[in-house]
Amino acid sequence: MNLNGRGMKLKDYIWPIVGIGAVTVSVWLLYRELRSISLDDVVHSLEAISLRHWLLAGGSAILSYIALAGYDRIALAHLRKRISWLFISLTSFTTYALSHNIGFAMLSGAVVRYRAYSSRGLTGSEVALLIALCSFTFILGSVILTGAVLIIEPHILQRFNDEISIGFATGLGALMILLVLLYVFGSWLQLRPLEIGKFRLEYPRLKIVWQQLLIAPVELIGAAGIIYFALPEAGNPGYLIVLGIFLVSFSAALLSHAPGGLGVLEIVFLTGLPEMNRADVLAALIVFRLFYLLIPFALSLIVVLIFEKSQFSLRWREKDKTTIGE
Repeated sequence: MNLNGRGMKLKDYIWPIVGIGAVTVSVWLLYRELRSISLDDVVHSLEAISLRHWLLAGGSAILSYIALAGYDRIALAHLRKRISWLFISLTSFTTYALSHNIGFAMLSGAVVRYRAYSSRGLTGSEVALLIALCSFTFILGSVILTGAVLIIEPHILQRFNDEISIGFATGLGALMILLVLLYVFGSWLQLRPLEIGKFRLEYPRLKIVWQQLLIAPVELIGAAGIIYFALPEAGNPGYLIVLGIFLVSFSAALLSHAPGGLGVLEIVFLTGLPEMNRADVLAALIVFRLFYLLIPFALSLIVVLIFEKSQFSLRWREKDKTTIGE
């Protein structure tokens, strides 16, 4: 029994240790990369971004968060639950704004979603299935876009390792697209559901799958657009390359469990865009953090306060009714 207890404790601590380690290594690597860049250069790069590009970057962030709300809506449609679009949007926005900044997205996002959706009658197992489907929708979008980028721009992997062949990159991209097609085929055939105890995971209906295929890439396209529009035209390799580097950096940031992908995004982008001025790349990433992380985080705190106030008021009114009834 003691061994099991120790095992559970180790499991509880392992991901925080991984996250802290990833942040430490990333910050150290980032420090090495940034020693030659002055703060004045970064400020100058920020000032050089035109108003039009600021607006386009902001619009990309809005597009991304709208698509994230689509993840929850798709999952609820799969569960055949009807909840108002406004409530779904606010819940999704708050979930992702907090989890992106806090780190450990699965855990922090689960807490917010359970608190919100349980107030609308969803059970714990239904919320767990909703979270699983939202996560899978994100993975699906990543696989689709990564596969497409590798097929269209197979040399992108050579930005990180010049020993990776074009043929390997193309084949990897084709394999990713094939996996997506197999998922669609499985849904069309309505293969048997996976059952683990009381947990039942069914293939989504084909109508749901098409929504996933449409919405999943949009969120990542919008998020990458923030960085693309914040970068100057000089040396800019084009949107597809920026998107590909973003997919690598964002996936690495999520796996690291580092809050806001601290240091991870910067290292990957500085490595993947060697042809661009480093101060310009950092300025673009500051814009990304502002629109995708910091502003949504501040707004999400307001949403949480309003929600908790409304729940407190509801419980207080129910208590008064019970008291009067007695």
